[in-house]
Amino acid sequence: MPEGDSVWRAAAQLHEALAGQTLTASDFRVPRFATLNLAGWTVAEVVPRGKHLLMRVVGPDGNGPEERKLTIHSHLKMEGTWQVYPPGGRWRKPGFTARCVLRTAAADAVGFSLGIVEVVRTADEDTIVGHLGPDLLGTDWDPAEAELRVRAAPDVPIGVALLDQRNLAGIGNIYRCEACFLSGVHPATPVSAVLDLRTLMTDAKQLLEANLGPGRRVTILNPRGMPVGRMAGRSGYWVYGREHQPCLKCRTPIRRGVLGKPNGEEERDIYFCPQCQPILP
Repeated sequence: MPEGDSVWRAAAQLHEALAGQTLTASDFRVPRFATLNLAGWTVAEVVPRGKHLLMRVVGPDGNGPEERKLTIHSHLKMEGTWQVYPPGGRWRKPGFTARCVLRTAAADAVGFSLGIVEVVRTADEDTIVGHLGPDLLGTDWDPAEAELRVRAAPDVPIGVALLDQRNLAGIGNIYRCEACFLSGVHPATPVSAVLDLRTLMTDAKQLLEANLGPGRRVTILNPRGMPVGRMAGRSGYWVYGREHQPCLKCRTPIRRGVLGKPNGEEERDIYFCPQCQPILP
C-alpha cells in the first residue's frame, strides 16, 4: 500500500535512472495527454511531495520561457507503481495497466495503475500540491505548523486528522494505526483529547524514515530507531493487520474497526489494542 515512504523510494529510483537523461519517447495513456510528445525533453529531477510524485522536465530551450519547464505529476493511489527497466526490457506487469511510459537511451520508466497522471507547467505546481501540509519526509517539515493545522479541528478523530494531507503529508493508513498505538491513543479519539500530539507526529516521522531503505515495511524499531522483525513469517507491525492476534505489549487481542469522515467517505480499517489504547470521549 503506497504511503509517503513508498513514494520517496519511487522518486529516488526514478531520479537515479532518469535525471539528466533526454527522453527519446513518451507515451501518456490517459485521454487528456494522449497526444503529448516530450521526446527531446530532459529530465531535470524527480522529487516526492507527500504521496505525490513530481518529475520535472525541461524542453530543448530550457533556459527560455516557463512553458519549456513542465512537471509530470503522478499519484499512486492504492495500487499504482513505477518500475524502471533497461531499454526495451520486458515489463513485469500487464501492458494494459500502464498509464505512462518514458524512454531514454539508458532506461525505460513505466507507471502502472497510477491513480493520477497529468502534466502541468512547473511554475503551476502549487495548483496540485500547494494545499498539502508539511511533508514528514521533506525539507519543509514543520511540526509546529502541522500541529496547528491538526488542532484547528478539535472534534475530528485523530485517526482522520492524520490522514488529511492538508494537515501533514505522507501518513497513510498503516502509519496512522502504528503511530496511534505507540502513543497509546485510540484512532477515534478527538484531537482535543490528544495531549501529546507532537510526540505522536514525531513517532510517525521516525517510522517513515526507518523504512526508506530496501526490504518490506517494518514499524517495530530497536532503541536506535532501526527496523527489527523482518524475519520470515512474522509481522513487522505492532497492530496493523493483526486482528485477533495478541498485542505485543500486553497480549490483549488486537481489534479491527472502521474509521472515516462523519459523512461516511474515506472509511478505512483501523487496528488497535483496546487495553493499550482506550477510547476517550
